Amino acid sequence: MRVGLRVEAVATTGIYCRAECSAQPHPHNVSWYPSSVAAEAAGYRPCLRCRPERRAGSLADLDVPAPVAAALLAITDGFLDDHDEEALATRVGYSGRQLRRLFEAHVGATPAAIARSRRAHFARRLIDDTDLPFDAIARAAGLGGPRQLHRAMTTTFKFTPTELRSKRRRGERADLDGGLELLVPYVAPFDFEAFTEHQASRAIPGVEAVNAGAYTRSISVCGHAGIAEVRDAGDAQHVRLRLHLPTYDSIIDDVARCRALLGTDADPARAAAALGDDPLIGPLVRSARGLRVPRSWDRFETAVRIVVGQQISLAGASTMCGRIVARLGAPIAAGGETSDEPSTPVTHLFPSVAAIADAGVVALAGLGFTQRRIDTIVGLARAVANGDIDLRSTEPIDDAVARLCELPGIGPWSAHLIAMRVLGHDDAFPAGDLGLRRNVSQLVDHDVTARELEAVAQRWRPYRAWAAQHIWHTGDGGASRVAATSPDLAASSNSAISNPTDRSST
Repeated sequence: MRVGLRVEAVATTGIYCRAECSAQPHPHNVSWYPSSVAAEAAGYRPCLRCRPERRAGSLADLDVPAPVAAALLAITDGFLDDHDEEALATRVGYSGRQLRRLFEAHVGATPAAIARSRRAHFARRLIDDTDLPFDAIARAAGLGGPRQLHRAMTTTFKFTPTELRSKRRRGERADLDGGLELLVPYVAPFDFEAFTEHQASRAIPGVEAVNAGAYTRSISVCGHAGIAEVRDAGDAQHVRLRLHLPTYDSIIDDVARCRALLGTDADPARAAAALGDDPLIGPLVRSARGLRVPRSWDRFETAVRIVVGQQISLAGASTMCGRIVARLGAPIAAGGETSDEPSTPVTHLFPSVAAIADAGVVALAGLGFTQRRIDTIVGLARAVANGDIDLRSTEPIDDAVARLCELPGIGPWSAHLIAMRVLGHDDAFPAGDLGLRRNVSQLVDHDVTARELEAVAQRWRPYRAWAAQHIWHTGDGGASRVAATSPDLAASSNSAISNPTDRSST
């Protein structure tokens, strides 16, 4: 269990707090819970002083059995918004009763309670951070209407929506000048500049753009096209997410996608503790403590971007994806579907799984792809569409890679990148990646083969994805920072990988 998620509940007040809260209850009256949702399930409300519910963090980081982890991921993705607990249990291979028992034992609350808490906490953020009317907040959080919002707030926070809005603190309300702006918390430290550097070279024309320190992309919410902009809030606690949409119904899921892409809930200290003393990776980790492993906003879009990038440059892959978007992506109408859309190079939605699967190989002809690459893209779309490939799978890394490699045209490089970016595996590692090998070769001042890199990477498990991201970062603009802070890097790295005895023993 990640200690950062734990909260302390005080029996005499009925309140739960962060561990660092300035309140000092008598230890005899304090009980510890693994997360805020567990404390809420036990009848406690969050402290108005330390606001534990506003902290970044993910239930997916809890140390729980694999089926529970898979169910938590599905809940985070909004599965219980459209399904019941029995369907969730079936998805992870249990009966509803078994899954509820596991959840109560390991998480402290049932799956349904966690889904309700997710919606309630999101609604509370909108009450605090916006002036949206309560009926719009209820729809945005998937709560149905004002009556359900009232029930969720009084159950979870013990105050009505009106009372909560009156209690919001100075500065919590967003300053709006077009679109809906939300503050998304992150686990500090967070290097937003490193994120934009990474995305800038991988942005899909028409769908994504990085300009003036902001990441902008097209989104679709409840069938409506719109645009999302993400910027650093500058307070060392949040990023600013601005949504330009004709309706804010069910935006809870797009906020979750933003958090997933940026990795706001991941704790870099965990990887740093595992990698910080490594002679090769340690100096990189210590010099870039806020670095994250970017994941995906749209899982299928990212998987296609990876497949298109096989054996070509980053710029070439972006150009080729842009051609797919121009042919099969749905255009955002002039002026969007909104009246407040900003001037932006974002013009299309990325084509859906069904759009590519149904269009078939003919639709991709004439775009510059080889026939084999076309077959791979369409084959991936059809495998996802018919359920042969689950892009929300939480199966072990080796199983996930093996399953992906069963698809024609997908090998270990693509499979590991999909496992890293789409499935969220911390231990994925595409050892054959040219950028990884080039950057490591520069660090140690001699050429490194994929086999050598794979052998050395074994000591970075189970955080090989984080190690890879730090290595890529040295080529994304981080190298000068590393050199400035770690003048002995070349010598220590060289000894870590150049000794034949070291290679054979890793």
